[in-house]
Amino acid sequence: MFAMLIPMTLWDDFLGFLSAAMTPLYWAVSGILVGFHSLLSMFMDPNSGWTWALSIMLLTVVIRTLLIPLFVRQINSSRNMQLLQPKVKELNDKWGHDRERLGQETMKLYKEEGVNPMASCLPLLLQMPIFLALFYVLNSVSRTPDQALGYFFQSNPELAASLHNATIFGAQLSSTFLPFTDGFGATQWVTATLVVLMTIVLFVTQLQLMRKNMPPEALTGQMAQQQKMMLYIFPFMYLFMGVNIPIGVLVYWLTTNLWTMGQQYILIHNNPAPGTPAYVDWEERMRARGKDPDEIAAKRRGAKKKPAPAAADPNRIARQGAATSSVAGADGSDVDASDQPTVQRQVIARQQPRKDTRAQRKK
Repeated sequence: MFAMLIPMTLWDDFLGFLSAAMTPLYWAVSGILVGFHSLLSMFMDPNSGWTWALSIMLLTVVIRTLLIPLFVRQINSSRNMQLLQPKVKELNDKWGHDRERLGQETMKLYKEEGVNPMASCLPLLLQMPIFLALFYVLNSVSRTPDQALGYFFQSNPELAASLHNATIFGAQLSSTFLPFTDGFGATQWVTATLVVLMTIVLFVTQLQLMRKNMPPEALTGQMAQQQKMMLYIFPFMYLFMGVNIPIGVLVYWLTTNLWTMGQQYILIHNNPAPGTPAYVDWEERMRARGKDPDEIAAKRRGAKKKPAPAAADPNRIARQGAATSSVAGADGSDVDASDQPTVQRQVIARQQPRKDTRAQRKK
């Protein structure tokens, strides 16, 4: 009776709130997983590990597909922040000695440009509960099937037990690398293979980002050191974390890493960040196809391409023939005005006196 009068701690309240908030996500994840399992069971063994493994992969693909709009928004926000970096650097050079004034000027710049520095972080924060729901549902079924999370597993314990006992290559999806209960066997081989594969995929993904889609200034100084640390530390952490994660969760993790690598490759190939090696390659591909990369980039930013600045020399403008489609060449022939580099070179040539003209003047 006395114990019931003791109020709950703030930590218990917080955990209770998180559990209540995550419950709908547990239901959604378990429902999609069970739905794919029912579909695959029409032509595969319902209790086979491959049926459950494919269900986990399809579940991951569905979740990552639904998150594409958030991913695009995150990329656009990060891109806008990157485009502002030269102006931010100017403010640092000017007001670096006055931190308060620097903060005011920086926020003023963000407001004028319509950029929210938190916008790139918000999509990532919104994705985290979904990824945690995926992890906790699979982990709960793998470790304690009688206490599985998600309505569709709780209402059908047989499905939870089926997923818990399913095997691939002789290893249960609920098994982990440690401890060695029966020595080094199929469980350790499958776990080690999955961990190594997901580590390699993560390393390649980060290396691809650093070499192709980062500006040169980000690869020097303290920022470069941080990027190199992330390049090697994150995969190294995977090696240690993976030994205590069930095989079913590792299947999900490998699938989502492969998705991230493919999604990033498509992004870098088709919509790279300005000022990066990938952007230079993209510009060359667009010009080779007869397209204007500046115009395409402006449309993606929702802006119109700025017109080319007019020449300051009135004689040059007259010689280029503003109202005509051709220009007189150095030898008197017509030159297509669309060939701008050629026109400019011929204009410059006409501005220089010819040899026979100088000889006549001397006479």
